[in-house]
Amino acid sequence: EIISEVLPLGVKAVDGLITVGKGQRIGVFAGSGVGKSTLLGMFARNTKADVNVIALIGERGREVREFIERDLGPEGMARSVVVVATSDKPALIRNKCAKTATAVAEYFRDQGKDVLLMMDSMTRFSQAQREIGLASGEPPVTRGYPPSVYSEMPKLLERAGTNDKGSITGLYTVLVDGDDFNEPITDTARGILDGHIMLDRKLGHKNHYPAIDILQSISRVMNSIVTKEHKTLAGKLKNVLATYNEAEDLINIGAYKNGSNPDIDYAIKKIKDVNAFLCQGTDEKFTFDEEIELLAKVFEN
Repeated sequence: EIISEVLPLGVKAVDGLITVGKGQRIGVFAGSGVGKSTLLGMFARNTKADVNVIALIGERGREVREFIERDLGPEGMARSVVVVATSDKPALIRNKCAKTATAVAEYFRDQGKDVLLMMDSMTRFSQAQREIGLASGEPPVTRGYPPSVYSEMPKLLERAGTNDKGSITGLYTVLVDGDDFNEPITDTARGILDGHIMLDRKLGHKNHYPAIDILQSISRVMNSIVTKEHKTLAGKLKNVLATYNEAEDLINIGAYKNGSNPDIDYAIKKIKDVNAFLCQGTDEKFTFDEEIELLAKVFEN
């Protein structure tokens, strides 16, 4: 089925600028410790989906408990199914964890529900598949990954989507090895998914959370599911952000003179409001309409 409806996730920066549709598959790409799990917890608590199915693959045991009790909380747990295989479990079990979670999501989709399937992380699934492939005698081809890793990933990801009964919206985190966004797993996942949310360590250093790099992130279905007005506002905000980022060094060292470029003047005037819109506390919650209103307010005066 074609993706035609918005699935609000309750995070302003995502709903406003990287809008996700029911049945879309999107990746959250980040290095370690940039806030992927916290962002997933926000999605699980704030989403308008009927059911959350969460797969925690290859996580530390301590983190699993923290994610369930702190990030999800009673509110998130009330409508969530959590499937876990910690990092000390054999590769076959870690591999099966991803497939089991997807099967659970398919069950709820066939009941007519809109499901949000969150997998943390796709990288650990691929590493488990690498162990299995190498043990069964496959040759390592790219950076030690055997061919089966590249054939298993699309098989798993293609199971999310819409059918005539319900939908599975897939959110897959990808742990970017050494912050290299062109390493094989990251590159393969980016090619298969319908969009990507890129988290940036530099934004985290500035205490800008969620640390989403809006200009590097994209939702491939956004243009066909949002209103014309919403599209215009999102484009405007990206323009301001891009203009400011280009001129930031000049502004910071005092080399930019007001009035030299009207676009930069406008960006300087608006950048505080733009950043205020993009930041959100973990306990803040907004409806989709409120988010679009706040986006419009950025450009009011």
